[in-house]
Amino acid sequence: MQWIKRFYESDPSALFKKGKVVILYGARRVGKTMLMEKLLAGSEGKIFKGSGDDFELVAILSSRKIETYRLFFSPYDVIFIDEAQYVPNIGACAKLLIDIFPEKSVILTGSSAFNLSQTVSEPLTGRSIQRFLFPVSLMELKLERTDFQIFQDIESYLIFGMYPEVLSLDNAPENTEYLVNLRNSYLFKDILALEHIRNSQKLQDIVRLLAFQIGNEVSLNEIAVKIGLSKNTVERYLDLLEKAFVIKKISAFSRNLRNEISKSAKYYFWDTGIRNAVINDFRPIELRNDLGALWENFVVMELMKKYEYQRRYASFYFWRTYDQKELDLVVDENGQLSGYEIKWRDDKAKIPHLWIETYKGPAGVITKENLLKVMNEKA
Repeated sequence: MQWIKRFYESDPSALFKKGKVVILYGARRVGKTMLMEKLLAGSEGKIFKGSGDDFELVAILSSRKIETYRLFFSPYDVIFIDEAQYVPNIGACAKLLIDIFPEKSVILTGSSAFNLSQTVSEPLTGRSIQRFLFPVSLMELKLERTDFQIFQDIESYLIFGMYPEVLSLDNAPENTEYLVNLRNSYLFKDILALEHIRNSQKLQDIVRLLAFQIGNEVSLNEIAVKIGLSKNTVERYLDLLEKAFVIKKISAFSRNLRNEISKSAKYYFWDTGIRNAVINDFRPIELRNDLGALWENFVVMELMKKYEYQRRYASFYFWRTYDQKELDLVVDENGQLSGYEIKWRDDKAKIPHLWIETYKGPAGVITKENLLKVMNEKA
């Protein structure tokens, strides 16, 4: 597979922190293991590399004995454990490791099951740093390809998404086969395994409904009625899907106005290729009636990746009033608001005067033609 350089390769210090447990979260197949192999190959000091599916390593860690940990891990400067979700009580194990060896770097990677499990974060309060690896971002792709190449291929990114392997495949049939296999093999695997959900079909039905509603406000009551579940169960499933890096919830923004909608939410997919796989629709954009929604989904996720990698701690919202004035995206970064309309080609789309008058932050339209310019903008 052709390797696309990931953001952390240019900022390895984000993952190597002495005295801290760095947890690299991410969905399956986004390249966590390969990224760490590359970073470790270029790092100094003696490195321990292990995997949570190694029974012997699991036995050593699960012993939680100081003398055992000293015996096996003392010689190393960096301790890396891949697939750490398979180690029982890995949070407590990692806490003991860093307490014994505060001079070492401990790095754990795991699939979405890691994020779903409370056994990781709770014992490591104050001792851990969370990092995320997403499907390839435009800011990463720009390191490998020219703006012109990206602009030419943008329609393909909307249809097939940004998973590393998808970007290295040669044609639409191969991309389709890969994404369908990813959907069937991995999309719900961690949720079903950890949460013991009885009816996986209900979960799949919810994801399909969301896939048809990207860019629109989602009614939990409506989903509950259509699927035949309680609203609370639907809410729980949505939370699990978000923790599994399948979807991302965007809430409504409201601060000043009486008629602002404040309790609604939209759901986007972290990857548009996965979204299209869920509904089995890989048609080219000229044959689609969901291009506007796909583009909105793609742009919102690219901006969220950018802010995460640059460690710019912002909140993302949409804005709408009861009389239908709206903005597709609002970014709140340290109290500074930026508003965006997201349109495939319509650079003449209007920003509501009420928004400008009330919040006075910068606002603009993101189109196919200016997206790369927006991605280049600094903080």
